[in-house]
Amino acid sequence: MVTVKRGSRPPWVGLGASIWMQIAAGNAYNFPLYSHSLKSVLGFNQRQLTMLGVANDIGENVGILPGLICNKFPPWVILLIGAFACFLGYGVLWLAISRTVLDLPYWLLWVALCIATNSNAWFSTAVLVTNMRNFPLSRGSVAGIIKGYGGLSAAVYTEIYSILLKNSSSKLMLFLALGIPTLCLMMMYFVRPCTPASGDDTSENCHFLFILASSILLGIYVLTTTVLDDVLSIRAPMSYCFLALMVLFLMAPLAIPVKMTFFPSSSSKSATYVQFLGPTKSSDQDNGNADKLEPLLTPSSANLGSFHESDSMSDMDMLIAEGEGAIKKKRRPRRGDDFTFAEAMIKADFWLLFLVYFVGVGSGVTILNNLAQIGIAQYMHDTKILLSLFSFFNFVGRLGGGVISEYFVRSKAIPRTVWMTVTQVIMIITYLLFASALKGTLYAATALLGICYGVQFSIMVPTASELFGLKNFGMIFNFMSLGNPLGAYLFSGLLAGILYDNEASKQHAVSCLGPNCFRLTFLVLAGFCSVGTILSIVLTVRIKPVYQMLYAGGSFRLPQSSSH
Repeated sequence: MVTVKRGSRPPWVGLGASIWMQIAAGNAYNFPLYSHSLKSVLGFNQRQLTMLGVANDIGENVGILPGLICNKFPPWVILLIGAFACFLGYGVLWLAISRTVLDLPYWLLWVALCIATNSNAWFSTAVLVTNMRNFPLSRGSVAGIIKGYGGLSAAVYTEIYSILLKNSSSKLMLFLALGIPTLCLMMMYFVRPCTPASGDDTSENCHFLFILASSILLGIYVLTTTVLDDVLSIRAPMSYCFLALMVLFLMAPLAIPVKMTFFPSSSSKSATYVQFLGPTKSSDQDNGNADKLEPLLTPSSANLGSFHESDSMSDMDMLIAEGEGAIKKKRRPRRGDDFTFAEAMIKADFWLLFLVYFVGVGSGVTILNNLAQIGIAQYMHDTKILLSLFSFFNFVGRLGGGVISEYFVRSKAIPRTVWMTVTQVIMIITYLLFASALKGTLYAATALLGICYGVQFSIMVPTASELFGLKNFGMIFNFMSLGNPLGAYLFSGLLAGILYDNEASKQHAVSCLGPNCFRLTFLVLAGFCSVGTILSIVLTVRIKPVYQMLYAGGSFRLPQSSSH
């Protein structure tokens, strides 16, 4: 145990580095940018293309393995595995799209895309688990910021694709295969666990507000420059200036640790953090001083006790000790305690949250994967603006969902899932708007869907940690994330792709044109969101007492760990 002063820089340096890694983790959102090349260069039909979209979502969201090992290895190991997956997967796709290697089999490209986008699961697990533990009292804000930047990544990549890569799909594949692993090697040292503060800190709130403000400015800037680059003929030097300024916006969160270095806060000098540096050999003198130096934040009070505790006592030893009366029988955890994955899976709230999330993101990702084809069906020839629009409002939803839910959960103890209910009602209206195909509604529907899609992410993450604890959060979060690829397979692969190809065959064309290409798909998605709304209401009613207990005093009350 080592004491460090409150306001120490490592958690904030780690958050700044995590933001860059979360931007990298958004590489799966690039699928609409190069999907047309897969179709034209490699000669795939829409069904084959939508199944590649399913591979894209399976890779992005199947994070069971990183969830299992995130408690056993430091974050840099998780990030390094993700970097290797990114290099390998996108490297194979580059070989195919650039025609460097001809006639690669379809199944190999499907597997390569899975591996490439699975890097996102490794990146997201490392940064989310680390930062949720570093800032446990601000889970909504942290989840909103990190997932918000992830949502904004599509707009960032679109800017790079348009300006730096000159709309070349093969150059994009090469950039993803080499650029993201390089960024990971640069940032992975800084993403590391630090013991959090034991109470609310006004300077911490100001720092979060600064990051929120800078991210909003970045989102507005990227959307504006993308539209300008598409509408106007901007010369190359000005375009590169746009790109350089975007990089400066991405570096803004690092201003916080710089400020802490040169202008340390005097109000927090007397307070301390306790940083856990891992198991070390302690001398007798260290043991003697242990009683003199007691940390302000004990592991159990932070709901992280089992993260630090030894697992040396076997189940048989535990049973013998219970029989002899040496220790009390371990009680089952209550909502808000630390759950094992098996304990969480037998809870109704776990499956309600999963189903609500599955409907919300599963239907949303169907639109995202087919966004280029939806635009073409409505006679749009350049669909980059649609992707930038979706990305920006996805970012707004993720960021706003985290911030708004954090405000109401602290001030009114209102469960975060209320906002999942509200957005799924809006999604019903949005899908009906898509189905109507009225002139001028495509942009509005895309923006609304982006907001609602983003809120699902930023609400699920802190809700799962509040209901089931942080000890096994990596595993629980990654299991919840399976709702995304499952929805993509059912709604996009088996529904949208088949209906689209059927309509295209009626027109005797490769690309389908007109509102009927996706109309039935939109109506089915609206029906599923109606069911999701009902499930979300049931979940909210069930967990309301939990939030009244956790936030009774206006701030998060860390329950005692269920581990003994």
